[in-house]
Amino acid sequence: MSPDKRLTRQEGVDDPDPVNMRLNLLEQALETVTDAVVVVDAGGDEVLRNESAMRFADGRHGDALIAEAIAIALQQARGGVTGDRDLELFGPPQEVLNVRAQTLSSDGKVDGAVAFVRDITEARRVEAVRRDFVANVSHELKTPIGALTLLADTMASGVDEPTMREMAAQIAHEAERLGNIVDDLLDLSILDTEESPARYSVAVGSLIVEAIGRIASVAAAAEVSVSKSAVDGALVVDCDPGQIVSALTNLLDNAVKYSDPGDTVEIAASCEQGLITIEVVDHGIGIPSRDLERVFERFYRVDRARSRVTGGTGLGLAIVRNVAQVHGGDVMLESREGEGSGFRLRLPAGREESSEGERGPRVDK
Repeated sequence: MSPDKRLTRQEGVDDPDPVNMRLNLLEQALETVTDAVVVVDAGGDEVLRNESAMRFADGRHGDALIAEAIAIALQQARGGVTGDRDLELFGPPQEVLNVRAQTLSSDGKVDGAVAFVRDITEARRVEAVRRDFVANVSHELKTPIGALTLLADTMASGVDEPTMREMAAQIAHEAERLGNIVDDLLDLSILDTEESPARYSVAVGSLIVEAIGRIASVAAAAEVSVSKSAVDGALVVDCDPGQIVSALTNLLDNAVKYSDPGDTVEIAASCEQGLITIEVVDHGIGIPSRDLERVFERFYRVDRARSRVTGGTGLGLAIVRNVAQVHGGDVMLESREGEGSGFRLRLPAGREESSEGERGPRVDK
């Protein structure tokens, strides 16, 4: 708060006046508020401005637009017209700020006005994610449900036995697809709510072996081989083994699905500066540079046509990112169109297992 706008007692004066004490408390409270607060009197002269509002006192560029919006809102509020508006600043960084003003009056007389500026950037982002998520999950569920309805209606109308068996197999396939979507949604829900999962010291090699086993049938059907480099037995991570295996399985599954028959998917692990890196590399179609920042979004697909054929839910890489984050790590991606992709899951290294009892539960389900 600027010195000339502070509502405090005079420096060096010991004044027990309860009014001054309350004003001092008010000043301290306003300094803790993250919203910008500006107060003017009935004539429009500024009475106070908290620290968060100092940003707009001599604002430039985008801040100057906010300063102008504050002035207009205060002028309108002094005239008895209150309201709020959202302003987008394209930055960098990109922000969305809400400017709101309120009339201050007593005994039917306008005493002044107060303006508030709130950063709603994150709220807008979360709302956009929620909106996209609802739209995407509705679309993903609608496709197999529509297929199931059509197949059931066709079977009810009467078909020969061979066609009946074929349609029954298709129903089973669509039901499995629905189940996979629900399972992935449940996994994401758990990850979103479980900030600190139960952790055990587990050998990285065993996690990789388990993940490879889970996608073995998918790889065989796609005629894609999975090659595992030798993993140092001393490499361990303190983790929820089920979640890490799920993340690795999703990385391998993604690599297999976007590889061509005869290709090889490679997985390896290493440790450097306290970080264990598990890398999954494929030599498939690759990912366009425009999509690199978005592949970890829920339901985002680079190639929707190919995803329909492979049967992916569009949630696998989102699960990988969430697993990495709740374990204090991250996931990185490098890719070139037509050459393949490399995903690196990085996790803090754990302590070396000293006994069977420290290894925690089995990771197989």
